[in-house]
Amino acid sequence: MDDERLPSRDLTEGVKRAPNRAMLHAMDLDDEDLQRPMVGVANTAAEITPCNAHLDEVAAAAKAGIEAADAVHIEFGTITISDGVSMGHEGMKASLISREVIADSVELVAFGERLDAIVGVAGCDKNLPGMLMAGVRTDLPTVLLYGGSRPTGTFQGEEVSGVEVVEGVGAVLGGEMTEAELTELEQSACPGAGSCAEMATANTMATVAETIGMAPIGSASPAAETDERQAVARECGERAVAALRSGLRPSDILSRQSFENAIAVQAAIGGSTNAVLHLLALAEEAGIELTLEAFDEISARTPHICNLKPGGEYTMHDLHRNGGVPAILRYLIDGGYVDGDAPTITGETLAEAVDRADPPTPDPAVVRPPDEPIDDEGAIVVLRGNLAPEGAVLKVTGDHDYRFEGPARVFDGENEAFEAVENRKLDGGEVLVIRNEGPRGGPGMQEMLSVTAAIVGAGYDDVALLTDGRFSGATRGPMIGHVAPEAFAGGPIAALEDGDRITIGVPERTLAVDLTDDEIESRLDEWERPTPEYGRGVLAKYPSMFASAAEGAVTRPCPGWRE
Repeated sequence: MDDERLPSRDLTEGVKRAPNRAMLHAMDLDDEDLQRPMVGVANTAAEITPCNAHLDEVAAAAKAGIEAADAVHIEFGTITISDGVSMGHEGMKASLISREVIADSVELVAFGERLDAIVGVAGCDKNLPGMLMAGVRTDLPTVLLYGGSRPTGTFQGEEVSGVEVVEGVGAVLGGEMTEAELTELEQSACPGAGSCAEMATANTMATVAETIGMAPIGSASPAAETDERQAVARECGERAVAALRSGLRPSDILSRQSFENAIAVQAAIGGSTNAVLHLLALAEEAGIELTLEAFDEISARTPHICNLKPGGEYTMHDLHRNGGVPAILRYLIDGGYVDGDAPTITGETLAEAVDRADPPTPDPAVVRPPDEPIDDEGAIVVLRGNLAPEGAVLKVTGDHDYRFEGPARVFDGENEAFEAVENRKLDGGEVLVIRNEGPRGGPGMQEMLSVTAAIVGAGYDDVALLTDGRFSGATRGPMIGHVAPEAFAGGPIAALEDGDRITIGVPERTLAVDLTDDEIESRLDEWERPTPEYGRGVLAKYPSMFASAAEGAVTRPCPGWRE
């Protein structure tokens, strides 16, 4: 990149910039430093979650890489919300909103402080898409640096992570586990810093970032607090400077094809449904047309090849020992499921980067070849019908022949549903409906892991669940989320009553209620939108800007703001 085009020159060049330079000199930057590019290190380090507790050390290694590449590092902080800590109570309303706050804050710092490039240091779920969205908005050379997965624990001789604890609550409610055993499990499941080790949202988005070209190949799977993670962090710092010098920006990397690659990998790994939201939002930021149909079409033609928790048996650590994300990509590129010509932040094509990584052939118990898959179709399914005209999302953790029909059991919010599970008040054959938990109505589109895991843990294998909220990447079973339009927007889910017959058909991609259009419309004519619970502050402001879940719950300016 021509130095004259560097945003930092707005601070460092000319007589008029003496006051700006004075401020920078106060931070021990000398005249030589001010001639070098300035790379922002956006760090989500925090003491509120193990996912982010170690990120200062990760950021320090990235800064060393930036320094070694003859650039100046400018570290700054931004927020994180721990999905694990906020799960199951009112605090979860903040989680999806935090994606927007992270993107907003990094964008503002990069714009206001005239940074030349960004390394986004991310741990918990919403950190990763927030950093990617900021990079796209600024179109500065951007590298996503993931903090890695924490160690797994051991309980009664079995490897465990966070998801077993949540399902353990249901097991206690169902009489399958004692409270003492649950206490032992909770104290052993998370023995160190880093993100959840299963293919939940953080690991899914780290895998997506590699695939989409915004993170170095092989960077997703090294564990937190290891020398390998430190090496990845240093490389990310160096890669950011290299991209800056070559002028390689997100707009040069992201394309319709790169998004299709990411969707294919999400389907192949059995990744989190949250990635649907985040990819839709990221595509909108990039000005690339992407709809829910693409997820269903691509997943239908992509084999599910990874046997990873929560639907499978293995963790990110097992994947790392078997070649990491490059091993998956090699299979998918060779099989024609992923386009290897897509560009990456390293300047290589995706295929060239995978060849350089030279991953081993993985153990088929962990990653199967595409011609011997776990399932011929990927794990993501989009359902439509008179109950979800804009679509709903299901991660298939069983088989693609799944059908279910039963009476609706309607709950206005997550808490009501959890109380029914807790008190053993569910009947077999029901379709549990949790509404008023969408992006605007929740607000914030809460994750329902506490309810879904309690259902699984309590042994309710003959019920289905649907919601206008969303699910954790650790959710498994017949759980349908992102029902759109949401109840708060007057979607058909708002018209449901106990006893209405609901039909779910995965082969037909249907989600329908046995009501005519006139009956739905008549009920909605009598429906009254719930009064928003929050009248001021962030929980009032962001929901007013959220779009539908079918559009990634991206935020947009309020109508008429330009007038």
